[in-house]
Amino acid sequence: MTFKKNNLLRSILIVCVLFLSNSCKQKKQSQTNLNENQEAVIPDSLKWSERMALSVIKRYPEAWQIDDRTETKWDYKIGMFCLSLQKLYDVTGKDIYFNYGKDYADTIINSKGQIKNYKLNDYNIDNINAGKILFDIYETTQNPKFLTALKTLRKQLETHLRTPSGGFWHKRIYPNQMWLDGLYMGQPFYARYNTEFENGEKLDDVAHHFKLLHDHTLDEVTGLYFHAWDESKQMDWANKETGTAPNFWLRALGWYAMALVDTLDYFPEDHKKKQLLIDYLNQLAEAIEKYQDETGLWYQVPNMPDKEPNYLEASGSCMLTYALAKGANKGYLPENYLNVANKGFNGIVNELIKVDDNGEVHITQVCKSAGLGGNPYRDGSFEYYMSEPILTDNSHGLGPFVLAAIELNR
Repeated sequence: MTFKKNNLLRSILIVCVLFLSNSCKQKKQSQTNLNENQEAVIPDSLKWSERMALSVIKRYPEAWQIDDRTETKWDYKIGMFCLSLQKLYDVTGKDIYFNYGKDYADTIINSKGQIKNYKLNDYNIDNINAGKILFDIYETTQNPKFLTALKTLRKQLETHLRTPSGGFWHKRIYPNQMWLDGLYMGQPFYARYNTEFENGEKLDDVAHHFKLLHDHTLDEVTGLYFHAWDESKQMDWANKETGTAPNFWLRALGWYAMALVDTLDYFPEDHKKKQLLIDYLNQLAEAIEKYQDETGLWYQVPNMPDKEPNYLEASGSCMLTYALAKGANKGYLPENYLNVANKGFNGIVNELIKVDDNGEVHITQVCKSAGLGGNPYRDGSFEYYMSEPILTDNSHGLGPFVLAAIELNR
C-alpha cells in the first residue's frame, strides 16, 4: 500500500514538474514572439493595405486594445477595422488578418453567444456595426455562438425605436433623431442579414432609411448632406423648419457614402430600389468632387475650406476615397471617379501618412469624435467641429484607409 502511495506521489510530482517546465517554455516562446513582433520591420514592398494592417497588429496584438483601451468592449470602430482585415484576407489569403477579427469576436462573445456589455434596450445603432464581421466568422467556424450573436443584433433592429416616418433612432438617448452615421452602422448589416437569412423581404425597409435622410438632410445648394435630422424639431441644434443639423461634417458624409456602397452589395440587380440607391451615390459623388481640395483631401467642414481653423481631415477623406473607388469598381459610378479616388489616396499618403524607420505606418489628423446634443452639449456649429481633438492613429481612420487601399489596389 505504501509502495503504491509513493508511486502515486512520484507520478504527480513528475506531472507537475513537466507542466511547469512546459509553461515556462511556452511563456518564454510567447515572449520571444512578442519581442520579434515588436522588433520586426514592415517592408515597404507591401501594399499600403497590408502595411497599415501589420502596423496596427504590431501596436495592438489584440484588437480590443486599439485606441489604447485597457478593457474589452464591443465597439463599432474596432469592428470596422476588423471588417477591413476580413476584406484584406479575401485578397491575400493570409490567415493573420482573418484571425485578428475572429479572436476579437471570441474574446467579446461568450460560449452562449452573449456579447459582453451589450444591452439591446439601449437601442444604440452603433452596436450593430461590429456584427458585420460575424457573418464570415460564422460561415468559416460554424460555431453556433456567432449565429446567436447575429440573431441578437437582428432582434435589436426588429424592435429598434423609430421616428414617426419609420427611421431608426440613432440611440435611445437621442429620440426621433437620424444621423448619417447610423446608416453605415445599421443598414449594411440589416441588408446582409435579411438577404442571407430572410429572403430579402425587408430590403424596401433598408432603402427607406436612405430615402428619409436623402429627403430631409440634402442641401440643394451644395449637394451635401447635413449631419443629422431631428424629425421632432425639438433639439436646440435642429432647424425649426426642417429639423436638420446646422452644418455638414466630413465624416458624416463618409459614413453615408460607405453605407451606400456597402449596402448595395446585398441588393439584387432586379430590386426596384437598387437604382434609387445608385442615384443617391452618383448625386453625392458629384457634390463631393466639387469640394475636393487640390491635395486630394477634404476639409473637416467641407464647404468652408478657407475658414480658420478648418483642416484636412483623415477619416472622412479615407471614407470618401473608398466609397468612390468601390462605386466605380462596381459600375455604380462612372469610371472617372477612380481618378478622383486615386487623387484622394495620393493626398492621404502624401499629406497624412507617416512611416517610422522600422516601416510602421501612422495616419495623422483624425478627428477623435463628433456628435450632436448630449452632455456636454454639442451644438453642431463650425466652432464645435473645430473643438474636437485631432489625433494620430485614431481608429476612425484605420479601417477606411485599409479599405481604400484595397479598392484601389495601392
